[in-house]
Amino acid sequence: MLRLTPSRNGGDNAGKTCARLTIMATIAEGLQAVRQRIAQAARLAGRDPDDIRLIAVSKTFAADAVRAAFAAGQRAFGESYLQEALPKILELRDLPLEWHYIGPIQSNKTRPIAERFDWVHAVDRLKIAERLSAARGETQPPLQVCVQVNISSEASKSGVAPDEALALARAIRDLPRLRLRGLMAIPRPVEAFDAQRAQFRLLRELCDRLAAAGIVTDTLSMGMTDDFEAAIAEGATIVRVGRAIFGERLQSTREDVPDNKP
Repeated sequence: MLRLTPSRNGGDNAGKTCARLTIMATIAEGLQAVRQRIAQAARLAGRDPDDIRLIAVSKTFAADAVRAAFAAGQRAFGESYLQEALPKILELRDLPLEWHYIGPIQSNKTRPIAERFDWVHAVDRLKIAERLSAARGETQPPLQVCVQVNISSEASKSGVAPDEALALARAIRDLPRLRLRGLMAIPRPVEAFDAQRAQFRLLRELCDRLAAAGIVTDTLSMGMTDDFEAAIAEGATIVRVGRAIFGERLQSTREDVPDNKP
């Protein structure tokens, strides 16, 4: 729906302009609808909508889609595939964007992630955190980091086990050039609202246990297109939304493969 396609004669600038305007309008409408959903969910939870940040997940979408979202007021974007993200970040360097890396991290790709991104949401091994710390430039601001927790205990998903999150968070907190911000999770997909809340509650309770142990954080990164209302009800401070903004995801040309080595 959001891919720009050239006209048959290859020179129809008016057609291309029309396509760009259509993309911009579609994305602006999607953003408005998502912001309204966030505001409504926050009010129902007795929370201030301004306390919840929206990350527009732009993975697999071209720079034109990001520009359209920027024109509609969005500033923070999430990427999972480094091979796609790096040229996109370079192409959009004229815009004041905040880039969030939200996918699994391969050990050999920590340097470009540390150099190009502002946030990393998916740290689940001390080895990865140490490499990010070492690669972050001394003149750059600290890299904002979340610990990814596998709260559903799914073998197919990245994330540290809940009972190991405290030790990892404590170790990350002590690394230079990183700032531990909180926890992130991608729970098992379920349809019932109460079941969604129950999974997100596990992450919130884990955050409370970290605080009781002296590790105070300010971020719960949880909730996507189909479940972010439940996440907000359980205290999410960041929601990561792609499909409801950009439409169905395009086919990726990525070669990134999750690195599950210890």
